[in-house]
Amino acid sequence: MHTRDQLVSMSRALGDPAAGCAILGEGNTSGRVDAETFLVKGSGCSLGSIMPDDFVAVRFAPILALLDDSAVDEGRLQAAYAGAKVDPAQARRPSVEAVFHALALTYAGVNVVAHTHPTAINSLCCAPRWREHLAGRLFPDEAVVLGRASVFIDYVDPGVVLARTIKAGIDAHLARHGEVPKTVYMQNHGFIALAATTTEALNITAMAVKSAQIRLGCLQAGGFRVLGDDVVAHLLARPDEKYRQSVLARK
Repeated sequence: MHTRDQLVSMSRALGDPAAGCAILGEGNTSGRVDAETFLVKGSGCSLGSIMPDDFVAVRFAPILALLDDSAVDEGRLQAAYAGAKVDPAQARRPSVEAVFHALALTYAGVNVVAHTHPTAINSLCCAPRWREHLAGRLFPDEAVVLGRASVFIDYVDPGVVLARTIKAGIDAHLARHGEVPKTVYMQNHGFIALAATTTEALNITAMAVKSAQIRLGCLQAGGFRVLGDDVVAHLLARPDEKYRQSVLARK
């Protein structure tokens, strides 16, 4: 299946009202095409009804250059997005979040990025003690699918500033754990899945939503108990869990 078709299928699943992850024009998705280009959802498109032509093929280099530009205004941003299009005749504008998509896709093993605004997750991301409520792992499947830890991003304006903040968070996680994270939670905003395949992106998002629902239930029941770091490390080192992890990420 072509990357564009895979992205359409994944995006429609994420935009299905039953999933509770995105409505209207919420969220955005992307996938690497090759070393120089990627596909990203066009601005304003609905994930639930997205069509193949609603994805815009763009080059990494002009988008990534914005990260080092100290004076990015709206005019500069739109000029960079227009100049990055592989097909200048493409009517769609890349999503405003194309910068963090380009950035995330440069990390080893990340070929697909799925950003959504799940109701259950945002019920916690919008809470005063949001980091505390989302930190750690509560059950084995959460650790296997979501990885050993998550990245947490305080609220910042979407666009280049957010992309820079996400980069700092991913780099800190990489330095601490020696691996790229699978999950990014953004205060008062939403969730990002970093995945090798569209299947893995769907699985990460679904498990993150389940985890948020369980955490909300635990808070109603008086609190929750996270697994110890040693327990999580043990789970992730088990051969059977490593095998299951690889199977769940397959196309």
